[in-house]
Amino acid sequence: MLDIQTYDARQGGNALYKALAHPLAAEAIMVLGDRLRRQGSLAVFDPDGVAAMLFALHPTLPAIDAFYVQDVSLIGREMLGVVAQPLTALLESGASTLLVTSFDAGRVLARIAHMVPRGMQVASLDDARLPAEMLTSSRVYLDRLNFATNYAFFRDADGLGTRLVTANYWASYGAKRVRLWLRLFDEQGLPLATWEEEMPSAAGGVSIDSGAVRRRFDLPPFRGQLFIHAINVAGHDVVKYALDTFGTHEGDESLSVTHDANAWPADRYANMPAPRDDETVTLWLQNSHAMPIPAGAVSLDRMGAEAPVALPFAVPADASVPVDVSRHLPGLQWPAQIELRAGRHVVRPRYEVTRGGRRRIAHMNVERADLVADPGIPALPEPLGRGYLLPFPVLPPERYRSIVQPTPMAVGQTDLPLRLDVFDVGGTKVAERFLGRLGRRHDLALDLAELGAPEGHAELVYDFRDGGSADGWMHALVRYEDRQSGHVAETSFGAHIFNTAMTYRDEPQSYSGAAPGLSTRLFLRLGDEQRRSFAAMMYPASAPWHAESQTLLILHDGLGEVLAERPVRIASSGSTMIWPHRAFGDELLRQAGPRGYVLIRDTTCRLFGYHGLMDEGGRFSLDHMFGF
Repeated sequence: MLDIQTYDARQGGNALYKALAHPLAAEAIMVLGDRLRRQGSLAVFDPDGVAAMLFALHPTLPAIDAFYVQDVSLIGREMLGVVAQPLTALLESGASTLLVTSFDAGRVLARIAHMVPRGMQVASLDDARLPAEMLTSSRVYLDRLNFATNYAFFRDADGLGTRLVTANYWASYGAKRVRLWLRLFDEQGLPLATWEEEMPSAAGGVSIDSGAVRRRFDLPPFRGQLFIHAINVAGHDVVKYALDTFGTHEGDESLSVTHDANAWPADRYANMPAPRDDETVTLWLQNSHAMPIPAGAVSLDRMGAEAPVALPFAVPADASVPVDVSRHLPGLQWPAQIELRAGRHVVRPRYEVTRGGRRRIAHMNVERADLVADPGIPALPEPLGRGYLLPFPVLPPERYRSIVQPTPMAVGQTDLPLRLDVFDVGGTKVAERFLGRLGRRHDLALDLAELGAPEGHAELVYDFRDGGSADGWMHALVRYEDRQSGHVAETSFGAHIFNTAMTYRDEPQSYSGAAPGLSTRLFLRLGDEQRRSFAAMMYPASAPWHAESQTLLILHDGLGEVLAERPVRIASSGSTMIWPHRAFGDELLRQAGPRGYVLIRDTTCRLFGYHGLMDEGGRFSLDHMFGF
């Protein structure tokens, strides 16, 4: 496993990781390494505990001859292959160069200047800083807002195109002159293009189309990844987006949508389905770093089998490699689930399912390694009602099959004690089923037709009637099949506590600030006359709250100007389908333009939703929405 720290639930993303992994930083560190190598023997002073991550992400840096520390408890430990010495011994060093592994190193350098032997050259990580014009905050280099970055699976090849859509939501937090710095890598990890996109001054929409990029830079077909860095941001240090994948050739009926890439590499990912007899499941293994993934460093396993199969090939720096999972897990079929042990080399991966000439894309989710069973969850007090809920739509059953499969999403989840509650659109509970204490290796994939579920939504909840444990990180994969066209879409997400003034830990979550989160701000992009956008909106309620929502649909144009508003009311535990062309009419949507969007806003309750596109031929996409 790569020895790096990327994210923890208490402090969020690690700005140091992003600072060291940024493509421009990687280039600068390579230049720095060449210079250090030419200068002769190397000593390292590591005042901030940075060196381990630096050398893990950049293993071509020269070997070191001495390692100096300030913390006396570290003296004598092995650090990067040598024994750590006290900083006070630096004067006796015979090394040619001292590397101070710190950004904003001026104070550190001034403090130790009298301890540096005469003739010793000194370097620091300030040699690998991003250009000043790319920094949101000039005061502190490792400010998280300096590294609002993410990756997108981006391609224009094989009859498929991609389109990334989002909004300048940073403007709502006071950001000015926001722009995107973008670098496109091809399948081999080579940079194809680097450019910037100015964002609207207000909270306008953003769209980056793979075909337009290809024409702009006269590129060959590509299958790779797009690195995105948002500059001059405020409020959020995460780049959120929806990514449409669609057929570009006549007769290609592929259409899907996925959520943002989650920005931080993790140890493991889960919820990739094994293929059916008539399917091929391809994992897109996209290296997130400027160093190769060694052969054997990544493996696949049937969830719960604890028999990982190492992938016997290396992945070049920044490359994207398709992996047919059946070649490495032969004979494994749906409803079995697949775990990816990624070793912190990749951000949230995508998988592609090919069936009957159609291809669909979905994403895996982070399988947490830091969670343990929480004894407080089975004993949640009555004011929290049903506690953690995982809501998902039930599409009209006469047209669609809705199939749910709970997915273990933490290494410590040995059992999943679950129940399924089903609600009609008006919020009346119409069915329930106790699913039991599911093991990590379970094969349950429940078609809601077995419960006679009407159009509406369902919620997975914890149910401890037969015992079991829980950690709050409940997830599920939901698959939707069009009975007429054969088109399939799938999505996955996790549980939260919804719509109660009482709190437990950090729930109900808020878009910003502390719990409880009791408001909604969701992004719904617009389609066009061929592919209509929609959202399946739900009002999940862990405990009694307002009888109905007070929701506004706010139509924005591409510059962020508000064109119109429409009210919507959703009953508690109820749901509704939102179609922008029905709510606003085609003329207003034409005024909004291709970068327009709908903001779904509610200040009285926390709604949850899934969005997608649908055409008259039965193609549709679906994934969970994002808020800001």
